[in-house]
Amino acid sequence: MAQPPNIRGMEAFEILRQYTNELRDVAKRPRSFLTQVLNLGCIVFSALMLWKGLMVVTKSESPVVVVLSGSMEPGLQRGDILFLSLYSEPFIPGDVVVFQIEGRDIPIVHRIMNVHEKDDGKLAVLTKGDNNTVGDRGLYATRQMFISRKEMMGRAQVFLPHAGMITIWQRTERYLERPWKGLKQSDLSAQVCFRCMCCIYT
Repeated sequence: MAQPPNIRGMEAFEILRQYTNELRDVAKRPRSFLTQVLNLGCIVFSALMLWKGLMVVTKSESPVVVVLSGSMEPGLQRGDILFLSLYSEPFIPGDVVVFQIEGRDIPIVHRIMNVHEKDDGKLAVLTKGDNNTVGDRGLYATRQMFISRKEMMGRAQVFLPHAGMITIWQRTERYLERPWKGLKQSDLSAQVCFRCMCCIYT
């Protein structure tokens, strides 16, 4: 049952009054406020440094990601955290990789099915979700048959089961469903989220 407008207005006024009182308390103790700001800054800075350090060590621009859907089940579940690397080792069939298709907001984590290396050294890779019945050509860009090295974000090295569920819970259903519009259920890809460090760096 919806609350009457006057009750909602009283609640909003009470919340505003509480915030005003808190601001007054802070103004009376500027040193304590400054200490809290510095502590928060140190936490954020430490998280950023850790993230940048992981990027350097793993050579991946997104070394930690969260799986958002179930097309890699049963091997990978929603909420699993993946640790990626992007070293110069060759990609081989069976590798679980994260790749970014041009025009898509959220990258995809799927398994490599076939790898073709051309004479000029360029790669042509076909991927597929373990829980899907067909390959990923329907997920690639228009007229794109394979993905190349430039679209690779990293190769999965280690995963933590369900450790990223808090990140999924923080996202609204609207955000989760938006990248999947226009896709059939069987074509859903295992979307991944880069904001898995409790979103502290964004």
